[in-house]
Amino acid sequence: MTRPTGHRGGFTLLELLVTMAIGSVLLLMAAALLGRAGDSYGQGSGSVAAEREARAVLTQIGEDLGKAVWHPDTVFESAGEGWQRARTGFLCLQPEDAQSDDGRTGDLCAVHYYVKDIEVGGTTVRCLMRGFRESGEVFPALKAGPIEPLFAEEETDEPVAFGVLAFEATPLRREAGTGALVEWTRNGNQLTESPDFLRLRLVVARRELLGKLATSTDWDSSPLRGDPLKASDNRNLETYEVLQRFGNDD
Repeated sequence: MTRPTGHRGGFTLLELLVTMAIGSVLLLMAAALLGRAGDSYGQGSGSVAAEREARAVLTQIGEDLGKAVWHPDTVFESAGEGWQRARTGFLCLQPEDAQSDDGRTGDLCAVHYYVKDIEVGGTTVRCLMRGFRESGEVFPALKAGPIEPLFAEEETDEPVAFGVLAFEATPLRREAGTGALVEWTRNGNQLTESPDFLRLRLVVARRELLGKLATSTDWDSSPLRGDPLKASDNRNLETYEVLQRFGNDD
């Protein structure tokens, strides 16, 4: 029997074309799925990296606050509209291995946290900075008078978190009668007592957004940041909040 014209290896030309078309569609679908899986993996890994960094820095601040020693010149400041850029500075006890041999004269040191734009590979990144002053600087400052200079920016300050859109450090006190937490405020120029807690809040840009904020202007005004009141619902942001005791009553 004569095979039909165009038949190759048991398939007609039409059947072969249909099979190739189906195969092409399947390949395109597989590529699309792999692409979405790759995007999902990228978003997931970006989220994991942001979470790891945020938890690390909140742990560091928590350890510092847990060793805090009250002083009237302790700094609690907030700046910025919407996206808060707090600054806090306080005295705290630090072990010997946290200080250098030349800079250590005791265990009372000074720590401060603030937000600053730094250049990384030609791109501006908004970071949370940690300044640390050893006891060798703290004791002379205590004898001389105000200790505010201990909380001034210096080149030795280190970034502890990158891509920080907001940092809040709100001092709170516990009401004696109700036990409720309310915002701690200064009483004129005199500070009656230290706060009981600090509520720390950190908003970090995930990798997808971080790559689109290249200048200080972007960090200040880009619409990609979204609404600061809805930061926790923004898929490009990671928001973390903890309540940390100020000092140690033990």
